[in-house]
Amino acid sequence: MGNTLGLAPLGTLPRRSPRREEPLPNPGSFDELHRLCKDVFPSQMEGVKLIVNKVLSSHFQVAHTVHMSALGLPGYHLHAAYAGDWQLSPTETQQAKFLTWQFDGEYRGDDYTATLTLGNPDLIGESVIMVAHFLQSLTHRLVLGGELVYHRRPGEEGAILTLAGKYSAVHWVATLNVGSGGAHASYYHRANEQVQVGVEFEANTRLQDTTFSFGYHLTLPQANMVFRGLVDSNWCVGAVLEKKLPPLPVTLALGAFLNHWRNRFHCGFSITVG
Repeated sequence: MGNTLGLAPLGTLPRRSPRREEPLPNPGSFDELHRLCKDVFPSQMEGVKLIVNKVLSSHFQVAHTVHMSALGLPGYHLHAAYAGDWQLSPTETQQAKFLTWQFDGEYRGDDYTATLTLGNPDLIGESVIMVAHFLQSLTHRLVLGGELVYHRRPGEEGAILTLAGKYSAVHWVATLNVGSGGAHASYYHRANEQVQVGVEFEANTRLQDTTFSFGYHLTLPQANMVFRGLVDSNWCVGAVLEKKLPPLPVTLALGAFLNHWRNRFHCGFSITVG
């Protein structure tokens, strides 16, 4: 007997379930747009610094910092931070002889972030500084948004609008801020697990100044070492070497920076505990 091939009716064929699209991610805050690139560059170091970090609970931590420098007076700084699940309150900052009141509010949706900051609000004197940020994820890779800075005081009023965009690929991230005050562009590339590079361009129309910087980040996991370096268009070169000392929670850092244009050299050493 021959083989018989039976065909199922069209109505009984299994249907493929529609493909569910993944929700768009939250773009983060406006201040973090260039963070990946900035983390590649070394931080300026001068003098000797001791930092002790202490985590008291999951919401509260303190940091003690002692800094001794030849360029200024030695100082001690105590920083206490509390991170709650939800907080909306004014913050007060005092620097030198200036007293600044600042009110911050941030709302993060599923695929957008909105932030509003009010500085020195004075209803009687009719003066205020307002900074508004908004970021929207259009795709999983593309984020667009902007910043509006508005200031008002007797006899003066103005606003500055800046547009921002960020595109994230698998191994690189490109970010651009452009407005009437200037432009800020950065490019971050991760070559492999050990090597990262960053390129940054900043142009300030008010100061008529343009800066181009190149930085690199080298990780040596077997030696528990991290090396960061930079070169910029102002004839500045610098590098910072960090060394962890496991099992102790101690990190040593040694940095040196040289400005060829101004013929200045400074170096620093720091110890971080915690």
